[in-house]
Amino acid sequence: MGTFVPARASGVLLIAALTSAGTLIAADNKRSSEIEFNRDVRPIFSDKCFTCHGPDQANRKTKLRFDTEAGAKQDLGGRFAILPGDPDRSELIRRITSDKKALRMPPVSSGRTLSAEEIETLRRWVAQGAQWQKHWSLIPPKRSDPPAVADSSTVCNTIDNFVLARLEREGLSPSPEADKPRLIRRVTLDLTGLPPTIAEIDAFLNDTSPEAYERVVDRLLRSPRYGERMAARWLDAARYADTNGYQTDAERYMWRWRDWVIDAFNANMPFDRFTIEQIAGDLLPNATLSQKIATGFNRNHRGNGEGGIIPEEYAVEYVVDRVETTSTVWLGMTMGCARCHDHKYDPIKQKEFYQFFAYFNNIPEKGKVFKYGNSPPLIKAPTREQQAELDKLDLKIGRAEQRFARLDPELRKAQHKWEKSARRTTGVGWSPAEDLVARFPLDGDPAAQDLNDAKTTASALEGNKAAPQANPEELKPKSGDSKARNSKPGFHDGDGAFAPGRIAQAAVFDGKRFIDGGDLGAFGFYDQFTLAAWIYPTSSTGAVVTRAQEVPEGEGYGIYLKDSKVQVNLVNRWLDDALRVETERALDLNRWHHVLISYDGSRVAAGIHIYLDGAEQSKKFW
Repeated sequence: MGTFVPARASGVLLIAALTSAGTLIAADNKRSSEIEFNRDVRPIFSDKCFTCHGPDQANRKTKLRFDTEAGAKQDLGGRFAILPGDPDRSELIRRITSDKKALRMPPVSSGRTLSAEEIETLRRWVAQGAQWQKHWSLIPPKRSDPPAVADSSTVCNTIDNFVLARLEREGLSPSPEADKPRLIRRVTLDLTGLPPTIAEIDAFLNDTSPEAYERVVDRLLRSPRYGERMAARWLDAARYADTNGYQTDAERYMWRWRDWVIDAFNANMPFDRFTIEQIAGDLLPNATLSQKIATGFNRNHRGNGEGGIIPEEYAVEYVVDRVETTSTVWLGMTMGCARCHDHKYDPIKQKEFYQFFAYFNNIPEKGKVFKYGNSPPLIKAPTREQQAELDKLDLKIGRAEQRFARLDPELRKAQHKWEKSARRTTGVGWSPAEDLVARFPLDGDPAAQDLNDAKTTASALEGNKAAPQANPEELKPKSGDSKARNSKPGFHDGDGAFAPGRIAQAAVFDGKRFIDGGDLGAFGFYDQFTLAAWIYPTSSTGAVVTRAQEVPEGEGYGIYLKDSKVQVNLVNRWLDDALRVETERALDLNRWHHVLISYDGSRVAAGIHIYLDGAEQSKKFW
């Protein structure tokens, strides 16, 4: 990345404080040097002239303008504000030096005045040919030859030439060479951000060879702390430490990108590659995981998870953030003004802002983000150690699959034999057993069967985070609970009614009768779970399985029928943390259907899948 290697001890220079005489010498030397437009002239125009002769057309007093070369050097009817090489015939110089208040520029009424030094700078610039420059970040860099210096005895590398030449021009001399303890402290702090240890200081003091300092620098550049030190400002530029949200400053996880930056500095990655991978690493052919992680530079901005926002508005805001951050970091200028109008101070049109905007407007994200954790789109980003472990596991799985494949003929034969025998058996109900929280056959007394199932599954589910342990006492509503509906799980609002079912018997519901399953299945946004039921709907609207609070559009989850379509709600807070998914196809009434929904814990509606009679359904999101 163009690693900077500090100068040797004799090249560590400190500029002494200027005395009054030194100030005069510096000013005299500056007048004798070449005037540079960006450095010396543009700031004067911007501060003293742009108000009346700048980019703001509404405030511009005449057609004369100093924000563009064409505007500054245009023909003003036989006169020219700037006539390169001829300050005496340049109207600019005549006006800023006039003794007449009516002609003097800037006008007294503006409250702005030019100092004698500023006037002399403009005069000399015109005399030298009035060379114009683009914005400094748009000028291709050129390698400069090291300047000659009067005293080369302290020169150790070409950097010293530039520093010493400037000191000589200012009439200054370098400070005395730093002693070794001070020198190692300075370079260690500069390259690692940490002070040297006592052992490191002692080793440097005891090394009397001419290469002692170079060895210290080489050691520091090899330190992992070097990348951390160099990455600090880059992390600030990429808004790594900014707040995550607007009204909720919850956590996000971007440290994998942070480590990529640190590793890039420690590996001395070339700057062109450093740039390409952060801006568009995921678009490179056969992009590696590392190159995809690099583009995390563009995902460090704030995100809004407030319930009342317009998501499309903030989807635009995030792209604007990327445009402004990228332009500031890589172009050295702010493009934000051109979002609303042509830039007044930099050569950027509003159209160009949105051309740049288009490059970043391809991330499939929504304006409304998660309050907690990272928001989609996401990728898995294991560390090297984790990836090595995953590779080992994949190898074991592959070998196990190969061994299992060799048993396939025998398994197929056994399965065919079993299927023939199963056809002779009727009334068999099949249900998964692994990770089963509860099962309700609804064949007789559901409460008793539920409690027995809960006892059985509680011990089997010990340690299962998604399925809390249960016992008969825990299944009963707690005393004083405002949400307690009845004293125990089972049929309520009438006795249980049964009829022939899809398998054995089935419970009959009339719109008032329901079964309280107790405190089971406390699933939330971060859990993975599945709900399934056999249903025989005679009405187009109603609840199938629900665990929602008794409040309007209650928090929780549930499967419902809405106009004969299967609807799934998963609600943390309806205002801003809720999902609603509905099938596009309506099911047929007055016939048996198997309904199953699964949720993958992703917190997005696409993570909900609905199956009807074994077939996954197309769905719409609300």
